[in-house]
Amino acid sequence: MRAWLPPLMLATLLCGLSAGMSVLEPLYEWVQPDKQQVIYERESFLSLLQNHILLVLISACIGTLVAVAGGIFATRPSGRDFLPLVSQIASIGQTFPPVAVLALAVPVLGFGEAPILLALILYGLLPILRNTLAGLQGVDATVKQAALGMGMSPLRVLLQVELPLAGRVIVAGIRTSVTINIATAAIGSTIGARTLGDPVVAGLVNGNTAYVLQGAILIGLLALTVDSLFEAAESRASAI
Repeated sequence: MRAWLPPLMLATLLCGLSAGMSVLEPLYEWVQPDKQQVIYERESFLSLLQNHILLVLISACIGTLVAVAGGIFATRPSGRDFLPLVSQIASIGQTFPPVAVLALAVPVLGFGEAPILLALILYGLLPILRNTLAGLQGVDATVKQAALGMGMSPLRVLLQVELPLAGRVIVAGIRTSVTINIATAAIGSTIGARTLGDPVVAGLVNGNTAYVLQGAILIGLLALTVDSLFEAAESRASAI
């Protein structure tokens, strides 16, 4: 139960700050004394937080399915020849700047959530794929041979032996990918997506440091909350 206390506290702070940012108005007035309005009010912080989480969640689910499927395929006898190709494709997605993905995707997909979803999926593939490959390749061959010797089919070996043994490594890759994409999702505000990057972009455009701080603090808190949730879940799984 103690493991869940830090994420619960962080989540409470995140939601409370999103709902009651105006409570800190005196602090932001001190930070930005030359501005009449120091609290971002064009959109509800709770609404922006909800949309930000949704974008990261959708991209994480799609990216995880694609990366884990690619890792499984590349570690099967029929797909081992494609292992270098799979790794290179994922590496391209990681090294290609998200801003460049947005610039190429906007003319095709238009403004809004679709381009940033594409960018987040591509950007989040590599950590999950690398960990999937490392986890599956790290399973002791004798364990797999023993399972096959007991009459288990290759599919059952994969589902009941390999994936459970590689699970912690794969989850670590998902954790890294999600944490990175929480920050990356903020750039979606530059192309019309509603994220916690809205106050950051508005602050940069208007020279309002208070706006920038509000967005940055909430993004940082969200990243800490999610990372803490992963840590608590891993601790719980280890204890079982």
